[in-house]
Amino acid sequence: MWRERQELRQGQVVAQSEEYSFYCTSTAQGQHRADQLLQVIRDHWSASENGAHYRRDVSLGEDASRISGRQGAFVMATLRNLLLGLFELQKHRGQTKARTFPGWRRRLTNTQKIQLVIRKIS
Repeated sequence: MWRERQELRQGQVVAQSEEYSFYCTSTAQGQHRADQLLQVIRDHWSASENGAHYRRDVSLGEDASRISGRQGAFVMATLRNLLLGLFELQKHRGQTKARTFPGWRRRLTNTQKIQLVIRKIS
């Protein structure tokens, strides 16, 4: 897939680049038209960006983290995934009235958060 990228600052284009991306698939040749395959690729990346990545970055400030060590970053990513998993588990089981992850975090006290983690791990 070929794409053009533009870097914007204050609404002005400051840099442009072009790149080709290559993708591997297990579909049979001729199974999809090129436009269908392109849509599958876009849908995949859209789900990743708008799903877990968005929640990890916006709700938990992952991209703003100043942790640069590999081990520290791994630990923090693990904790972020744990929090998101606990929220989804409680939501699935009907154990929270919060509809969104930020709302869920705000409703819990620090003591409740720690108890929730201890209860799920043991």
